[in-house]
Parts: sequence; C-alpha cells; structure tokens
Amino acid sequence: MVDSPDSGEGPGWLVVLPDCASAARVAAALRTRRVQEVSHPSGRPWLLGRWAIDALAVGEAGRTKIAVVGEHAITPDRLGFAAGRVDTLSGLDGLARGMAGSSHLIASVTGRVRVQGSLTGFRRVFHARIGDATVAADRADVLAALLHADVDEQRLAARLLNPCAPHPLAGEPVWREVSTVGIGHYLALDTDGRGRPVAWWAPPEPVVPMAEGAPALREALSTAVEVRVRGRDLVSCDLGGLDSTSVCALAARGTAKVIAYTADGLDPLCDDVTWARRTVAGLGGVGHHVIAGDRLPMVFEGLREVDERFDEPCPAMMHPSRCLVIPRLAAARGSRMHLTGFGGDELLAGSPAHLHTLIRTHPRTAWQRLRGFAAQGPWPYRETLRQLWDNSSYRAWLARAGELLTDVPPPLEAPALDWGTPPRLPPWAAPDAVEAVRELIRTAARTAEPLAERRGQHIELEAMGNNARMVRQVGQLATRTGLTLAAPYYDDRVIEAGLAVRPQDRISPWRYKPLIVEAMRGIVPDESLTRHTKDEGSYEAEAGMREQRGELLALCEDSRLARAGLIDAEVLRETCGRPLPPTLPFDALYQTVVCELWLRTLELERADGIQAA
Repeated sequence: MVDSPDSGEGPGWLVVLPDCASAARVAAALRTRRVQEVSHPSGRPWLLGRWAIDALAVGEAGRTKIAVVGEHAITPDRLGFAAGRVDTLSGLDGLARGMAGSSHLIASVTGRVRVQGSLTGFRRVFHARIGDATVAADRADVLAALLHADVDEQRLAARLLNPCAPHPLAGEPVWREVSTVGIGHYLALDTDGRGRPVAWWAPPEPVVPMAEGAPALREALSTAVEVRVRGRDLVSCDLGGLDSTSVCALAARGTAKVIAYTADGLDPLCDDVTWARRTVAGLGGVGHHVIAGDRLPMVFEGLREVDERFDEPCPAMMHPSRCLVIPRLAAARGSRMHLTGFGGDELLAGSPAHLHTLIRTHPRTAWQRLRGFAAQGPWPYRETLRQLWDNSSYRAWLARAGELLTDVPPPLEAPALDWGTPPRLPPWAAPDAVEAVRELIRTAARTAEPLAERRGQHIELEAMGNNARMVRQVGQLATRTGLTLAAPYYDDRVIEAGLAVRPQDRISPWRYKPLIVEAMRGIVPDESLTRHTKDEGSYEAEAGMREQRGELLALCEDSRLARAGLIDAEVLRETCGRPLPPTLPFDALYQTVVCELWLRTLELERADGIQAA
C-alpha cells in the first residue's frame, strides 16, 4: 500500500476527476484524508489534494472553469475572462501557449476536462482507470494507492538501463495500470469518464537566426525568473555554472534581495567558486555563501538511511542529504523560493546530432562544424560517416538498440549523430530481466514515434524529459525545508525560444553555449560570459564510491532487486568491491542503486495510506 503523500509533512499532490457520477467513489476515498477541494461548475468534485494557497488560481464563466496550479503570474480575473471565451478543450491552446512559468493547466468545459502539465514533464500528468472513471494526478503513487496497484517489474527492469531507458519507455510509471501523458500532449476526459491523450504541441522549426533568437530567449528567461521573484522580499539562487549564473543575474535585477550559494567541489580542477566570486563582484548587492566541499555529504553516503518516498526511482535518492544542503541553508535565512540552473545544459549546449540534418540542408556549414566536433572527440572517421549518412527511422534505431542490451557500451569517443546513445543493461542484470527489457523495447519499436523529426531536437527533448523528472524529485526533497525549487529553463516558453534558434548558431564546437552568452550580454557581467568550463562531478562519484564502499556492499545484502529476479546480487557485490572498469560508467551503478533504494522505501510505508474506493 502506498502511503498518502498528505500524511505528515511532505510534498503536495493533485488529483483531477472527470465530471461524471462514476468519479464520486474516488472523491469519497480521497476525502478520508486531509484534502483541499475545488468543484466542477456542475458541483461535482473536480480537484482534490494538497497545494500551496498561492499556487492555485481559478476562474469561472458559465459552464467553464479553468485552474492553474504551480509557479505562474496568472490571475483569477484573466482565467475568468478566458473561460468566457472558450467552449471546447482545444480552445484553450491559445491560453496554454501564452502562459509563463511552470504549472498545470486544468479546465472543465461543459462537462469535459483538459489536464495538461509542462512540456518536459517537470509538471507531470498520470492517469488510471479507477472503477468506471479515468482519474488524473500529478503523482503516480497516488493513483497506485487508489488502485492498490503493484510494481510493474518489467518496467522497473527498464530503469536499470544506462544511460537511461529510451523514449517512449523512459517516463513510463513503474506501477501497473498507471499511465502517463507524453511530451506535447494533454489528457482529455469526456462526460462519461473516459480519457485519451491529445497532441497539442510540436517543436518549433529551428530557423530563427541568433540576432533574433538571443533577444527572444532573453525575454522568455527574464519573464520566467520574474514570475518567481515578483512580490518577494528575498529569493535564493544556485550560483555555479553559466546557466545558474544567468538566472541569478536576472533575479538580481528585481527588487528582492538575492542570496546566492555555491557548492565547492572536491575536484581540484573545479572552478565554480572562482567564477561565482567574479560574478558577485560584477553584480553587486548579491549575498554570497560558499559551501566547502568537505561540508557536503559524499555521493553514496547514508544510503541505508534513505526514507524519502518518490513515485519512481530517482537519482536524488542516492544522496538526499547532499541535495538538501543548500535548500536548508537558504530556508534558514528566510528564502521560500530557490532558483536553479537545471535544464540549461540540454537546451543551451544542445546536441551535435543536428549535423545529421544540417549536412543535408547546409552542407558547407555542417562540414565545418563536423570537423570541430570530430577533432574534440576524437570521433572515429568511419563511424562518424556511417552515422552521418544513415537515414534509419527512429523505430529501426530502437529495434536495433533492443538487440544490443548486453553488448559492450559504445566508447566515450563515439560520435553523437544517431537517434541517441544505445542503452545497455549492467553486467549484474539477470537473464530474465534482460529478456523482459528486450521485449518492452521490441514492442515499443513497432509504433514509436520520435519526439521530433530531426535527430538533434529529438535528443534534446528526450534529455530535457529525463533530467526534468529527476529535478522534479529534487524539488520534492526541497519541500521538506519549506522551499519551492524553481527551474526556469524547463519552462515551456523558455524551451520554445531556445529550440527555435538555428542549430548552426546555437551549437558550436568552438564556442561554449553561444545562445545564452548572446542573450545575457548586459545582464551577466562581461567577464563571467567568457567562461567555458563546467564541473561534471565524476571526481565526487569516484571518491564517494571509494569512501562509501561499505554502504554499497550493504545494499547487496538481501537485495530487493535480486528478490524480484532482476539482478544477480553476487555479481553486483563483486563489482562494488573494486573500482569500476573503464567500460562501466558510474551512471550504470547509479541506476541500480536508486532502483534498489526505491524498492526498500516501499517497505517503510505506513498502513494509513489513501484507501481505494
């Protein structure tokens, strides 16, 4: 039984019901808990859950009611005006395309319901058939509790893949009978309680030149930050790489006092603190605090004490105390809103796979960029040409990837021009798990469509989705401190502005994130815009494994993954007992550790969870 996320302190949650009598039993089950509630225009229960008072705005006109939940600047009056102008679910597309910030958009229109999250999945929409009604929620475990659903061990096995499960498997809930809405879709619920996903968004054509794209990104990101900062006396920010530096500089333009935090790394080559101090000196008026590397909990430290319950395995489970260091310090100083640079890498560094399209449309430019990327890799000549000229569909790539799950991983210098990095299962994956994942991929490959027609955009959107799901869970951790964790780069309008810029302007082997550099001129201190380095964390991972080996070995004892037949615990124990071989990246171990931890937290759940109707 899944514990109710409203029992005790913890993150908020939201359930959306269709406007039909068959949803009444679900509403009755939810009302046994401490919930807030908003009704349909008909008077039937519509929204139930727990959310911050200032996160919800509702407007109504006639038989239409619109709600927005999250980080936004929209008013009830504006929603009421919009409600008076729409009579179909698709009529809300215009409102959705004009909203800044990050939120769920939910509408009840003459008995029909639209439930929409964010493009990346930072705001997720799950759904399940409960009795005769399709019910939506922003957390999968809430629906699983109502269903008394078990873990789907086949889907869980796919979470062992490294670097991650491929689209469309990556975001699938690990609960039986629970589904999710994909990128660019919303969930439509009809008057009989039936639900179906509806496509409403597609990536923009990347045709905007830098001269137009940089001001557009500047405006979108400025608005995204303003939504979070407006009306506050104090906000806090991460201040590390160029992405968080830009967000911090934008926050400093407002009237709120800004406190910035920089975590120093153990890696002697980490230069975040040096650059952060230069930025603070250039901005003036920003409070700055540095957390010494030896004050941060190590990677893998305290694994046996992890008790945070997420609705899916999440990398944040490996070191929740590490994730909470800065939020706790910021909250202690009075901050209730913390801004981060998460999401900037996927959008601003971009994917070299754009060269696959560019070679066919702008061959001269593509060859110039290709030589630069190939030299940096260095990329093997033959494999580079093979990927460049290969025109295989995404389905063909996915089917091929499913047959290579136990092969040696591609080398680090492999070209990045295909539909993605072919995933691999770790050597400790059990044979039954390998076959289960292979069957999942084979099935998906029969009907899968890429997230975008161009390989580069597909890879970027997939990376945004994968990382946004992780940041969503970090945000859940941050609620322990009373903070809202905001990630403006995952806002829909920011993503659209970035993806619209021509890849030959946005992605370069010779310039570091040129789009944000051009967009932030005059906002970020000039010296800070010259930075081209980034701390990537491998030093901490290696040190953590060396110093916390006992924590890892303890997880091998009575492994829940082994109980489920998904791994060979003895092979995992042998691997954890020595340094990882060069062919096995740390991410492969991360995936297994978080799956193991997630199964263990299920055993800690209390018996007073949400009861099914």
